[in-house]
Amino acid sequence: MDTSFLSATILLILITDPLGNIPLFISALKQVKPERRRRVVFRECFIAFSVLLTFMFFGKGFLEVMHLTDESLRVAGGVILFLIALKMIFPGEGGHAGNQLSGEPFIVPIAVPLIAGPSAMATVLLMSTREPERILEWVGALTLTMLVTLLVFLFSGRLQKLLGEQAITALERLMGLVLTAISIEMLLGGVAAYIKKLA
Repeated sequence: MDTSFLSATILLILITDPLGNIPLFISALKQVKPERRRRVVFRECFIAFSVLLTFMFFGKGFLEVMHLTDESLRVAGGVILFLIALKMIFPGEGGHAGNQLSGEPFIVPIAVPLIAGPSAMATVLLMSTREPERILEWVGALTLTMLVTLLVFLFSGRLQKLLGEQAITALERLMGLVLTAISIEMLLGGVAAYIKKLA
């Protein structure tokens, strides 16, 4: 699967799912004073960006230390994305860890895992190891994704009122459907590359 700058950005936005995370984000900030919320949003987005950037730059070394192949990462990434996509399409009743949070959130649950979850980490790792010569493009795609997430979270209250919970749920399920197709493509690509390697 050839990845362009635009498709990489869209993929990362689908994975981080800022629109679908609005209710969880608002819930996590319930105990935070209104005047501090903007600062918390900037801080958490910066932490998430730093975590994903670390995975992007040091991913290849991590794979070498763990003796993992590019093919196995592609298959694993496809499986993780598929599971995330299923949760987006068929959300469970259990809720999220952020729902039970008291006080001001720090790193958990907003930065990790709400924004920089396992699927986002696996995706940036996969991008940087498959085509390391395009690392500046991947950094740009990640930066744009974080800016979108930042804007969505800053205006989360207004967006929730404007769109309504039903529209946000519908958008999240639509994103989940697209992400399912991407995950299957990634999974098949990994399996095909492994079979080709054996042959």
